[in-house]
Amino acid sequence: MPNTVDQRKVLLAGATGLVGGLILQALLDDASVSEVHALGRRGLNLSHPKLRVHLVDFRNLPKLPQVDEVYLALGTTIKVAGSQAAFRAVDLDANLAVAKAAAAAGAQRVGLVSAAGADARSSVFYNRVKGQLENVLSAMELTALVIARPSLLLDHRDGLGQPPRLGEKLSIPIAKLLAPVIPGAYRPVHAQSVANALVRVVPRAQGVIVLKSDVLAKAGGQR
Repeated sequence: MPNTVDQRKVLLAGATGLVGGLILQALLDDASVSEVHALGRRGLNLSHPKLRVHLVDFRNLPKLPQVDEVYLALGTTIKVAGSQAAFRAVDLDANLAVAKAAAAAGAQRVGLVSAAGADARSSVFYNRVKGQLENVLSAMELTALVIARPSLLLDHRDGLGQPPRLGEKLSIPIAKLLAPVIPGAYRPVHAQSVANALVRVVPRAQGVIVLKSDVLAKAGGQR
């Protein structure tokens, strides 16, 4: 039997990323969560009574601990990955491997950090891979799949140990000015709002739910 909502055990992949790190903190702060199992290729500079860190090879995952929910926040860029194949190995293959392993360990609820342009039929490789992952996860027999599709994140990645993204540094100030006139699905959003929205919606969701950028901002408490 799955745990009740006031004693949830959750799993997170991607805790060293911008959104993933904020999801981790939100889960640790949530009184209804009893355990957080973080999967990664390297350790975290964080300790907490609820936190269990598992160093793994995403190409060959071990049997995972029993959990109720899984949050998928693994992601990279083609520039960092070095090739389209390497990008796909992280953004699609690794996330999918975690989802399947977590489902085998009892998880029936999945929260996914995707992207605003996700579409399996897109001519843009990045968007196509994001859409393919969404489609495969949607076909799994889950109680709930909550897909977050943020547009531009209004946050810098300083302090994460990641290469600077020049495009973000140039576009964030402009996006803040234009936000009121940008269509809702493509409205810029803070990473904290994305994390907050997923952690709030996933525990009680039913079926497949897509949270677009403007909905993420509202559900995540962004002003």
